[in-house]
Amino acid sequence: MSQITTHVLDTNKGKPAWGVIIVLQEQVGHEWFEVAKGITNKEGRLTNLLQEDEQLTLGIYKISFDVRHYFGSYDIETFYPSVEVIFEIKTIEHYHIPLLISPFGYSTYKGC
Repeated sequence: MSQITTHVLDTNKGKPAWGVIIVLQEQVGHEWFEVAKGITNKEGRLTNLLQEDEQLTLGIYKISFDVRHYFGSYDIETFYPSVEVIFEIKTIEHYHIPLLISPFGYSTYKGC
């Protein structure tokens, strides 16, 4: 399993959000650099964002969820075109970053 995983749930539908494009970036100085990119599966999960044996360096990262295209594929307007979650990796442990979305709100937390 990837060191970084996520699970996106559409609270408007009460179902997993599949087809959400996700980009992971690392902050170096004041700039962001893409590390990985993926798309959620039918269960709304992305478990292979990184290679299984790949370890990120300690630091600040941002995971971006393209919710505009997800909701647009269902002809639903959304207030948030993208959700960006900035977090810090302090150890080499596994980090699970779930996202709950609706067209006009979202919530996230550090999962396990």
